[in-house]
Amino acid sequence: QVQVVESGGGLVQPGGSLRLTCVASGLTLTRMNWYRQAPGKERELVAYISSAGANANYIDSVKGRFTISREHTRNTMYLQMNNLKPEDTGMYYCHVLQRDINYWGQGTQVTVSS
Repeated sequence: QVQVVESGGGLVQPGGSLRLTCVASGLTLTRMNWYRQAPGKERELVAYISSAGANANYIDSVKGRFTISREHTRNTMYLQMNNLKPEDTGMYYCHVLQRDINYWGQGTQVTVSS
């Protein structure tokens, strides 16, 4: 049984930090992705990390502020978010693709506001 569960969101002031966690169980090791969706906007890919953790990539707007990482033997992924900005506000989703099936978590809300 496949389960994808995110945690770690919350309310933080601009310049603050949060660490998101995603646990995807019931799958072989796979590339893992963080998406986010702001109110009234389309969902966008924020960052991804390869199955072995050797490769990672980010959208330009979070480079230098966000760091993605993962555990080597299971599908557990983290997103360390520093120097958060109001435009980082949104629902953050964990996504994995395996055997042409998309698996999504329920999302965790990140709100950056003073």
